[in-house]
Amino acid sequence: MLRTVPSLPLAPSVKVKLINAGFQEASELIDMRPLQLCKEAGLTQEEAVELLQILKDDDQQRAPAENLTALDLLQQEQSQGSIVTFCSALDDALGGGVPVGKTTEICGAPGIGKTQLCMQLAVDVQIPVCFGGLGGKALYIDTEGSFMVQRVADIAEAAVQHCTLLAEDTEGFNIEKILSNLFLVRCQDYVELLAEVYLLPDFLSEHPEVRLVAIDSIAFPFRHDFEDLSQRTRLLNGLAQQLIQLATQHNVAVVLTNQMTTRLSNGQSKLVPALGESWGHAATQRLILHWEGLRRLASLYKSPSQMEATVQYQITSQGFRDTDEEPRATADAPGVSFPSESHCKRPRLDMTS
Repeated sequence: MLRTVPSLPLAPSVKVKLINAGFQEASELIDMRPLQLCKEAGLTQEEAVELLQILKDDDQQRAPAENLTALDLLQQEQSQGSIVTFCSALDDALGGGVPVGKTTEICGAPGIGKTQLCMQLAVDVQIPVCFGGLGGKALYIDTEGSFMVQRVADIAEAAVQHCTLLAEDTEGFNIEKILSNLFLVRCQDYVELLAEVYLLPDFLSEHPEVRLVAIDSIAFPFRHDFEDLSQRTRLLNGLAQQLIQLATQHNVAVVLTNQMTTRLSNGQSKLVPALGESWGHAATQRLILHWEGLRRLASLYKSPSQMEATVQYQITSQGFRDTDEEPRATADAPGVSFPSESHCKRPRLDMTS
C-alpha cells in the first residue's frame, strides 16, 4: 500500500508545503536529497533532513525481514573481525578489539583520549590481513574540528614500524597509503551531520573497502542551539537506528564519541555521558574513559558479549598504548559515580538522568 504525504508523521506546515509543491506520495520523496527538497518544496534544511530520516525509518520498518538462523548470525559475526587498539589490555576487555558490524560509543571528559583512540582505530583498520588486520579503509566524520592530520601521521608511522618488525615486506603499508585511505568529512552542525549520515549508504556502496566509520563527536552538534528537546530526541533516535543499520548491512565498525556532563544527585555532582538516558541504549557497547589521579582508565560499561571491566592505558607519541603497570580489574574515578549494587560485585557507572 502506498503511503501518502498526509499520512506521514510530519508537522502540518511541512505537509502543506509538500502538497502545495505537488507531492502526493512518500515514494516521490524517498530518493531526493535535502537541498533538492529545500528548493522544490520550500522546506528548511532541518525540515528536509527530518523528513528524509522519517521516510527512511518508515521504509525500513515496512521492508520484509531477512530469514536467518542463529547459526547464520554466529558465522557472520565470527567472520567480521575486530579492529585492534594497540592496547592489549583494552583489546582483551573488548574481546579482541572494536567489533565490526556493531556500534561502539566512547565517552569521556575533554583531554582523556577519545579523539586519540578514534585516530588510532582509523590507522589500525588498515593493517594488512597478513599481519592480523582487516586491510580496510576508514571514514572519519569530524564535528568538533579536533582531527589532526600530523597526529595521524605519527600514529601511522608507529604502526608501519611495528609491522616492519614482523616482516620486511609490508605489502605497501606505508604512511602515504594510510593517509590516502582515510576519508575525512567536516560537519559544522547537526543538519550537516544528519545529511552526511543519510548519504552514507551510497558512499559505503561505492567504497566497500571501508571498515570503520568514526563520528567525533556525536554530542557536540546536538548540545547547542536546540530549544525543542523532543525534536532532538527524535533526531537522535532516528540517527541511532540508521547507524546500527549501516554497521550491519555494510559490515563496518561504527565508533561514536560522546562528551560528559555534570549532574547533581543528593547534593553531589557526578559526571555522566551526555545526550540523556535514552541515548545510553543507542550503541551496541559503551566504553567510558576517565581519570583516577594521573592514571587513564577505560571502563567497558555495556556490552552484549563481554563482562564489564576496567583497564589502564596511556597516550604516547606512538598512539594509544598499554601502561607499564599491572592492569587493574576495577577502579573508581574521581567525579564519576560507580554505585555498588548488592547483586553485582563489578563497579557500574551511574547512568541515571
